[in-house]
Amino acid sequence: MQFQRITVNPKQLGGVPCIRGLRIPVSVVVGMIADGMTEQEILRAYPDLEPDDIREALRFAAEAVRERELPLQTAS
Repeated sequence: MQFQRITVNPKQLGGVPCIRGLRIPVSVVVGMIADGMTEQEILRAYPDLEPDDIREALRFAAEAVRERELPLQTAS
């Protein structure tokens, strides 16, 4: 899977994946969605973002989780 809107630059935010080179980390966008913010609220908070940026951030996060083993607590 290729990501056209996600950039990684070791000289910017320590190489954290960002949206289109804007100093807006993917994790911030995904966290805002997890906190219940709507797309419109996110776009108002970050006017440089576009709706496609939000969707690609979610796809990137889904792929990142798919590719790793995460330490999850087992249900009792």
